[in-house]
Amino acid sequence: MNQGKLLYAGKAKSVYRTDTKETLIVEFRDDITAFDGGKKDTLKNKGSYNAGVSAFFFEYLEKHGVKTHYLQMLDNNRMAVRTLSMIPLEVIVRNIAAGSIVRNYPFKEGVKLDPPVIVIDFKDDSRHDPMLNDDLIIALNLATPQELKKIKKISLEINRLLSALLAKQGILLVDFKIEFGRQGTTIRLGDEISMDSMRLWDTKTRESLDKDVYRFNKGDVMATYNSVAHRITGTAARPAGAKKKPGAEEKEGHGSLRQAAKPTAKKR
Repeated sequence: MNQGKLLYAGKAKSVYRTDTKETLIVEFRDDITAFDGGKKDTLKNKGSYNAGVSAFFFEYLEKHGVKTHYLQMLDNNRMAVRTLSMIPLEVIVRNIAAGSIVRNYPFKEGVKLDPPVIVIDFKDDSRHDPMLNDDLIIALNLATPQELKKIKKISLEINRLLSALLAKQGILLVDFKIEFGRQGTTIRLGDEISMDSMRLWDTKTRESLDKDVYRFNKGDVMATYNSVAHRITGTAARPAGAKKKPGAEEKEGHGSLRQAAKPTAKKR
């Protein structure tokens, strides 16, 4: 598979064409941003960790019946994906009150939301991703009523699967953002599922295990990403595609994080 011209460059990922129109390449860059791009940095190996964790989640979800765009990892920070017609919606599933929902509504941080709350935003940076309701989504022709119902159903199933998976590792899935696209008439999960798009807390300490560490200067971002990747995959984390060190014991795992190796994690 040959990487072609750049199709799209976002805040932390780039999408490239390939020699087949059915397949694209997503590159996870080392860029990290917060506050609508108001805070920006580059952290070595950050893209590799997010790519590896995303691959792990995509493989897990596919195994449990959720259709995704994921095909395979190509190297440290690139994955081959199915070409989708992306739906410009950001679907946020919230299990615990935190972040903007606490700032904008009279929720106390840490309160469990039962049932989970689904919030859908219009993916438009120029408008700062305004919140939508079902009527607006349909009026704007962003999705049909049937597609919207399907998207919500899939989102809740993803939430159920990942909440249970993470709970086994002592991690609370506080909330997460996902995006969907169309492949013909099929709705597939696209984009990524990583520490950049999830809010994760340690079950016992309620310590942040996600991009909030960067947003609010809570500690060593790369040390956190490495530790969380290890806990999520159940293996010793390393950037995807990195060579195994001589004598390192291989442990069974998913996707791109499999073998023992010391990570590069510098404090910034």
